[in-house]
Amino acid sequence: MRLIMLGAPGAGKGTQAVRVADRFGIPHISTGDIFRANIKNGTELGKKAKSFMDAGKLVPDELVCDLVADRISKEDCEKGFILDGFPRTIPQAEALDAAVEKLGTKIDYAVDIEVPDENIIERMGGRRTCPGCGASYHIKYIPTKKEGICDVCGSAIIQREDDKPETVKTRLEVYHAQTQPLIDYYSAKGVLAEVDGTQPMDTVFAQIVEKLGE
Repeated sequence: MRLIMLGAPGAGKGTQAVRVADRFGIPHISTGDIFRANIKNGTELGKKAKSFMDAGKLVPDELVCDLVADRISKEDCEKGFILDGFPRTIPQAEALDAAVEKLGTKIDYAVDIEVPDENIIERMGGRRTCPGCGASYHIKYIPTKKEGICDVCGSAIIQREDDKPETVKTRLEVYHAQTQPLIDYYSAKGVLAEVDGTQPMDTVFAQIVEKLGE
């Protein structure tokens, strides 16, 4: 089972990707993990990626694709994998197709977790984090016992810049411009599986498993 998880920031694709990987016994692969592993191991690709990251620049498409192609060629991916956060653009999707073709296989499904923008702004806008111990909260869904104070360590909780409504709106605009075309791309290939991400997490997971044919 070779899978791609699609969905806007805050749609819950990371959480579901981990559960799906566990269910099917395949590795969950995120570009962040690939970058960290290659940099830590001092690989040539890792050194190249680090030079861009140290300069505060985005790692170019070609290099990201090389890193992903290298990762999915490893032994643990022989029975499949689930990609989370890649591809983000059509050129990356085309490069991924070329990489899996070289391995004599193809992408089985691109799972799109659909959540309206207003739901995502509410979800992410309500997130709060403890700078002391890293505990996570939500003002509506997982509130602290004492308002504004972490249940675990007693520090004042904060809202991360990434979770502020204006930042979330910008991230969603970028997503719709860059990544939304992937939905049409995978739909045209007949491998798109769409799931309503506004439902409870367990329901979303059950629907994904059902769409994947189990």
